[in-house]
Amino acid sequence: MSREQILAAIPHRPPFLLVDEILQWTDSSIVCSKFFSGKEEFFAGHYPGCPLVPGALLCEAAMQCGAILLSKHFAADSNKVPVATRMNDVRFKRMVRPGETIRIEVELAERMADVFFLKAKVTVEDKIALRFQFACTAAEKM
Repeated sequence: MSREQILAAIPHRPPFLLVDEILQWTDSSIVCSKFFSGKEEFFAGHYPGCPLVPGALLCEAAMQCGAILLSKHFAADSNKVPVATRMNDVRFKRMVRPGETIRIEVELAERMADVFFLKAKVTVEDKIALRFQFACTAAEKM
C-alpha cells in the first residue's frame, strides 16, 4: 500500500506517523511495519547511551494500524475518525532499539455499534515486543 493511501486512511502526519508500510489488510485484520532509524528525536533522551523506543510509542503505532484497519468501516461517514478509548492487559516483552523494524498485527475482535475492540501484537524478528488489547470509538472530526 502506498504512503498516500496510508495518509488518506488516518489523520496522523509526520513526525507522529508511526506506520511505514501495510503488508496485509482484510476487513478484520491488518499487518503493518515501522522502521526506527535511530534519527528520531526521542532517542536523544530515551535513554542517552542506551536508546529505546518508548513503550507508549509502540502502543501508538499499533493503534495507528488499528485506525487504518477501521478506516474501511468509516468510509461511508467521512466526518468520523477512530479514537482510542481503552487499553487493557498491556505487556511489554522486548525492548525495541534504533535500527530495528517492528511488525504490527492488529485484529478486530468485536464491534458493538460504533465501538471497536481490537487485539495488537508487535514483534521484532519474530520475537514479541508488546501485546495488548484496546478499544476505539467513532468520534466526530473537528
